[in-house]
Amino acid sequence: QKTSFHRSQTLDFKNGYAFFRLPREGVGGDTLFANQLSQDELDDLCTKGATLTYGQVKRPAPSSFTPAFVAYDKKVLKFDAYFQEEVSTSAEENYRIRHVGIYYYLEDDSMCVIEPKVKNSGLLQGKLMRRHRVPKNEQGDYYHWKDLNVGINLTMYGRTYRLVNCDSFTKVFLESQGIEVNPPEELVLDPYTEQRRTPVQKHIVPAGPDPFRQFLTYDTKVLRFYAIWDDTNCAFGDHHPCIIHYFLADDTVEVREVHKRNDGRDPFPVLMRRQRLPKTFVDKNKNFPSCVLEITDHEVQEWYTPKDFGIGKTVTFLGRTFFIYDCDKFTQDFYREKYGITDFQPVDVDKKPLEKTPQIIPPYNGFGIPEDSLQNCLSLFPKPPRKDVIKMLENNLKVLRYQVALESPVPEDVNRRFILSYFLSDDTIGIYEPPVRNSGIQGGKYLKRTKVTKPGSTPENPIYYEPSDFTIGSTIEVFGHRFVIIDADEYVLNYLERNAESFPAATVQSIRDHFLPRKVMVETTSSGIPKKDLDDLIVEVQKQLKLQEPFNTRSFHEAFHYVDKEGSGFLDKARFLKVCDRFNIPTSTILLKKVRWKGCCACG
Repeated sequence: QKTSFHRSQTLDFKNGYAFFRLPREGVGGDTLFANQLSQDELDDLCTKGATLTYGQVKRPAPSSFTPAFVAYDKKVLKFDAYFQEEVSTSAEENYRIRHVGIYYYLEDDSMCVIEPKVKNSGLLQGKLMRRHRVPKNEQGDYYHWKDLNVGINLTMYGRTYRLVNCDSFTKVFLESQGIEVNPPEELVLDPYTEQRRTPVQKHIVPAGPDPFRQFLTYDTKVLRFYAIWDDTNCAFGDHHPCIIHYFLADDTVEVREVHKRNDGRDPFPVLMRRQRLPKTFVDKNKNFPSCVLEITDHEVQEWYTPKDFGIGKTVTFLGRTFFIYDCDKFTQDFYREKYGITDFQPVDVDKKPLEKTPQIIPPYNGFGIPEDSLQNCLSLFPKPPRKDVIKMLENNLKVLRYQVALESPVPEDVNRRFILSYFLSDDTIGIYEPPVRNSGIQGGKYLKRTKVTKPGSTPENPIYYEPSDFTIGSTIEVFGHRFVIIDADEYVLNYLERNAESFPAATVQSIRDHFLPRKVMVETTSSGIPKKDLDDLIVEVQKQLKLQEPFNTRSFHEAFHYVDKEGSGFLDKARFLKVCDRFNIPTSTILLKKVRWKGCCACG
């Protein structure tokens, strides 16, 4: 049995021209016997017939050859089909029906499968199988148009398609080739898609007020209330002024927070967006989980209405409590017409000034000056106390120095002398002890420069020492130590005399009396006595005094000051000899004649 029927190629190109050549092999590869006639003779036999009485018979020309890709160009067989796909990842469907179109191209016996795209289907649709010759079985055969018909199952690559219908061209072509086309079948629909298309049954709502009529009546009409949101129970909470808008068109509520300049809050325009707010919820099991942000109508027993608002009332929106203290004129007119309310007296919510609690200053601990320590009680980050800059510039480098003696029961402290310096620029005091050799006491800085308070002053109202408090013989108490002023610098006298109007007269006179003997001595020295003779006389008198028994110079000076009651610095002869006899000083010596009775007490 012959199984191969292919024909050899007879069309070819040569030098760019298409031409027709004789086949080299017969159908199915059979051998062709070579012709004994030439080409011209063969052409004559094809075109010329037998010669008859009436001339040569004209034979019709053979029909032209048309290849299949030309004859069947753009001719496609189209079948409507569907296939069933299993769904194992959904609880709502077990399988899915997908509708496709199967196309068979007659020019090259190729096929493709295309699924129409459905918007938002979530499936990869479009061309499910590209155009190519589809294998029919494992023997290498391919599907042919003779294998296609309506009402059959077609398996390609493990997926079975059910062909249910075809177009008119496909039906005419198959019938022209002697194939009886089966009657079309009904296209099976996807059950899940049909379920989705079924309209959802809406619950029948009992008859109530017409929302559309309410919208037309109250559109653009809004009730405005002024309220206070008290958030002081939370950390860093405060009283937030807010405006509550109630929209009569749809019974929604909006809350806006009123911001002020530099209030320290982000300027969000809306605190609570426009929405229907529930007033009372339906009782439900508290253990059952619920979503607070999604509230349905059957979960709410009562919504907020205009009658729930009013001046002096408190409303709670989503856990926040608002106190209404005022409303605008339109709101007042609405409540006056609908509810007959006439009292719209606003509530005073202004904060009352808090009573200032007196600050208790702790006692002074002794470290530093009181003003500097007080800054720790007035501020979290203390700053140094302010200084009088003008006073510091005017009195810069101006220092009053005094010689003081330590008043102490300890015998070793009797002869200790100190220099007390008073700085006029900032009213501070510094004490220095000049070192004395072989005294057993190390000298140096005794008190660092600081302000010194008077005895009896309090840390709340300290009173510091001033230059008017320093007089000769006065006692200065410095941190429990008592010092007696025994001498002063000449600059002190000059400064007090230049600024006598700023100091008490007793202070100036005390310094003047102290410096008067020195002044007299200077005048005596300049009265005509040669300085060398006066110095020799003083040395001789001191030598004679050293020959006597242990002599108390301080007692001797005090006796002279006691006798000189006028404070002139001069003594007459009788009083001078009387003082000398008291201290057993010989008065019959030749030196006594040399001493002028005008000598000052210091020279004695």
